[in-house]
Amino acid sequence: MSGPQENPTDAQPAPLMAGRRGLIMGVANDHSIAWGIARVLHRHGAQLAFTYQGERLESRVRTLAQSVGARIVAPCDVEDEASLDAVFEVLKREWGRVDFIVHAIAFSDREELKGRYLDTSRANFSRTLEVSCYSFTAIARRARPLMPEGGSLLTLTFAGAERVIPNYNVMGVAKAALEAAVRYIAAELGPKGIRVHAISPGPLATRAASGITDFDDLLEKARTKAPTRSLVSIDDVGVATAFLAHDAARLITGETLYIDGGYHIID
Repeated sequence: MSGPQENPTDAQPAPLMAGRRGLIMGVANDHSIAWGIARVLHRHGAQLAFTYQGERLESRVRTLAQSVGARIVAPCDVEDEASLDAVFEVLKREWGRVDFIVHAIAFSDREELKGRYLDTSRANFSRTLEVSCYSFTAIARRARPLMPEGGSLLTLTFAGAERVIPNYNVMGVAKAALEAAVRYIAAELGPKGIRVHAISPGPLATRAASGITDFDDLLEKARTKAPTRSLVSIDDVGVATAFLAHDAARLITGETLYIDGGYHIID
């Protein structure tokens, strides 16, 4: 006599990102937005690779990568073409393809984020734009051959790209350029099935944000004025990113998606 037959409806559905492979660039620590994104993508079944810049971050990133079972952890300096090439050679050799890339990389001299934008030096302006904006273009160009069946490219921006935020200065200019780059790259790679987005979280207490003078005041303003009366978390950003990286978002591209409780609509 046979035992009870399994009801097909009892089977657990596959994780949303099962079988998907993606590169996370820009994890600094377990409080960073990039890590919140990585954690959610892993939770939904994605296989991840990570990059780090410099020995100071290597052990930290490797430890986090190990916690989500990532085997590929590679050094990357986005200001060095050879370093970028090496990362994508590793991905090609180990995986053959990539389904999504998360670019969470930005830099500006903290001292020049104080005071007036007019006082930005030529050298810091150039480096801020190169690291915070051009690097995404350089990464997209290298990613395209590894996405023969399509994929998604995602970067992080901030409301300072659209409105003046005290002590954000040249970084706001760089983020505005980044959002424009997203639209141009989306238009060019759309026929290849590659979708491109900028994700704009509300104010978050991260290592990067600590360089902005009076950032605590910005956090409190967001908490009290956002329609939801709450601050966004790195996991909230991760969930939104997972949606954009999934086929459910296959007809959405070239967007700047706000994850801020509606704060951006309030004066």
